[in-house]
Amino acid sequence: MTGTLYGVGLGPGAPDLITLRAARLIQGAKVVAYPALVGGESFARSIAADLISVDANEILMEVPMTTERGPAQAAYDVGAAQIADALEVGQDVVVLCEGDPFFYGSFMYLYARLSDRFTCEVVPGVTSITACASVAGRPLVARNERLTVLPGPLPEDELRSRIAGAESVAIMKVGRHLTKIRAVISELGLVEHATYIERATLQNQVVLPLRDAPENAPYFSMILLTKGADPWL
Repeated sequence: MTGTLYGVGLGPGAPDLITLRAARLIQGAKVVAYPALVGGESFARSIAADLISVDANEILMEVPMTTERGPAQAAYDVGAAQIADALEVGQDVVVLCEGDPFFYGSFMYLYARLSDRFTCEVVPGVTSITACASVAGRPLVARNERLTVLPGPLPEDELRSRIAGAESVAIMKVGRHLTKIRAVISELGLVEHATYIERATLQNQVVLPLRDAPENAPYFSMILLTKGADPWL
């Protein structure tokens, strides 16, 4: 009998936004795996730290943050092999994933490597988009509106065209791309419709009109943009 692989969404950062199902799985886990930047601490582990058993075997996957895909893919290859070793001897493995495992989540890379060999279950988590909308007090869409989700690293021309043709926009992975994104939104005359959020749900969260956002943004930051009148009023 082989073990089951669980991809567990932890939500945007506040530990009390972990679902009951996720908490139960983490508390009972004998093997816990999670990603971290090379040489850094794991944000995913920090969210679930109070739930991890002191007796749990922990698998750390150090993932380099580079624009090239190769180094990160190699790190997931190594992590998947370590997880497979535990699964093959009948141990269940709980993989911690910030946000939701299948929404820009790191777990999807492990799922692609292991789901054809082992039983896998995915536990959804609160996404950063819904967390940011909540702390900003900005409903995302209503009635028949469409929500467009864009990653900040997109080229400037593509950002401009996609924002121009959208109704409600969430721009993720803002980080070092803030200056470019703000310039595009300004050119479109939409700055007054945009809200900047960083580290949503954490004690040091920041929520500001985009015009007042700082020059430098962390990776965990987002811009929400809603055009026109508020349709929910």
